[in-house]
Amino acid sequence: MLFITSRIPEQGPKSEASRWLSFDHQNTDISKWVYFCQRAGQGEYQELTAAPFMARLKALPTQTQILFLLHGYNNHMERHVFPMAHTLQVQFDRIAPNAIMVVPIIWPCDDDGRLGMIDDYWDDQLAATASGLAFSRLLAMFDEWRRAPEQQASPCKRSMNILAHSMGNRTLISTFHHWHQHVGLDTMPQWFRHIFMVAADVDNQALEPQQPGRSVLDAAKQVHIYYAADDLAMAASKVVNMRHRTITRRLGMTGPENLDVLPAHKVTVTDCDAFNDQFDPSWGHTYFLTDDNGHPSPLIEQMMNKMIRD
Repeated sequence: MLFITSRIPEQGPKSEASRWLSFDHQNTDISKWVYFCQRAGQGEYQELTAAPFMARLKALPTQTQILFLLHGYNNHMERHVFPMAHTLQVQFDRIAPNAIMVVPIIWPCDDDGRLGMIDDYWDDQLAATASGLAFSRLLAMFDEWRRAPEQQASPCKRSMNILAHSMGNRTLISTFHHWHQHVGLDTMPQWFRHIFMVAADVDNQALEPQQPGRSVLDAAKQVHIYYAADDLAMAASKVVNMRHRTITRRLGMTGPENLDVLPAHKVTVTDCDAFNDQFDPSWGHTYFLTDDNGHPSPLIEQMMNKMIRD
């Protein structure tokens, strides 16, 4: 499985093609560097570097689309992120083989288990926001790669999509905001077809005009918001933010504050109250995968249909 990460390798920060990497999961330092890698097996990671990585994506079958997966907080690479990506890949392949390739984008967050989740939340929130700087460099690398003469001679027409879960939506907004500010354009290029914001742990006004998240709407053909009022992780998020004197409703709990100010042709909103607890009985938060019996979430087929038909 291919993946991109801003975690700092134990072998040092300098990129080198084909070197084998390992990561100290207790090290959550925020790096400005981005590493393009493949996972050969559990705990086995090899660095590819940017150009070979992008060339692999370009060389996929013509009909294959990319779905970048931005994980949430308190997620371990092996215990959470790669299993989530694998589940999505298996379910997408079940519906339409080779139509979608899932590529995780991994930012450094704490993983101290259930007991430490609330204590780690604030640190992860800061890390998620700061990780946007590193991933804005990823966008810059992609832009530089696609503008190269050899790429212009044979342009990459690969369709790209993003699924951001929980606090990964904070990283998503920060990434586009940093890139937008750095380049100095009035708007983001529409590089992505669909952006799926699932249980988004961000302010429910984040996508409104004059807000940093507005660039998310510019970056995609369509943006799909999924929320659940009984999402306990969103309730915990509100409590933690209140403790730090930041009182806001969460997009993943209420949906957009004012849907009328968002472009109707571009934004869809889905209330997931009816089924979120079935797929995450403890928290009602991770409801885009499968239940304990392997039954897929309704979101899987819905996302698939949007990517391959819209």
